[in-house]
Amino acid sequence: MNLLANLMTSTSLFLGFAALLFSLSGQFSLACWAIIASVVLDGFDGQVARRNPVASPFGKELDSLVDVVSFGVAPAITGYIFICSAFCFYAVLALFIYLFCSVVRLAKYNITPGEELVNHFYGLPTTASGGILASFILVFRDKAMYPELLPFIFMALVVILAWLMVSRARYLNLNGFKKLFGDRFPAVFFILILFLVACAFLKKAGTGILALFVIYLIFSPFVVKRLDS
Repeated sequence: MNLLANLMTSTSLFLGFAALLFSLSGQFSLACWAIIASVVLDGFDGQVARRNPVASPFGKELDSLVDVVSFGVAPAITGYIFICSAFCFYAVLALFIYLFCSVVRLAKYNITPGEELVNHFYGLPTTASGGILASFILVFRDKAMYPELLPFIFMALVVILAWLMVSRARYLNLNGFKKLFGDRFPAVFFILILFLVACAFLKKAGTGILALFVIYLIFSPFVVKRLDS
């Protein structure tokens, strides 16, 4: 199981690297889809790794290092090239803060005892923050809507995500979702897949993914509080 999990983690790294190459060549859609695919793989490799009765410290450290590339560096570089046609100090500063906070978030996760992370994470997961930036770019990649305001909206989003990653806000993990929905979890998962398929059929896949990430971003801390009450 650990070998399979590490293989999935390595594939996630490849997707993050591919996202960087795509963004450098201006292919923002492919870059964003590579990051989103890496988000999906990151979720699966964790579940596969947990099926092994013996925990792998190597796998945990590998996963965190890959997350830095796929959900820290890749979204930051993609976002910078997407927003800026020339050097912009404020964009560099905001995106560096985002990258720094993603690294801090992962370091804090690695030293947090597992018993404190039964149903939730402390701070917004880097997978979610990277997915939000990627899906945002996917939706607004043609810059047709509010082109003058788009850079400011994107920079504001970057700073908010950076702050949430290092905050003490609690966000549901997969075990938390299973506890929330109980026996209905498979049905909810199936409905979620149908929703994404419908969005893809309507050529609104990016919008659907962004909506799901935003719902998680806003409501997850309240749901965690309800589960613990």
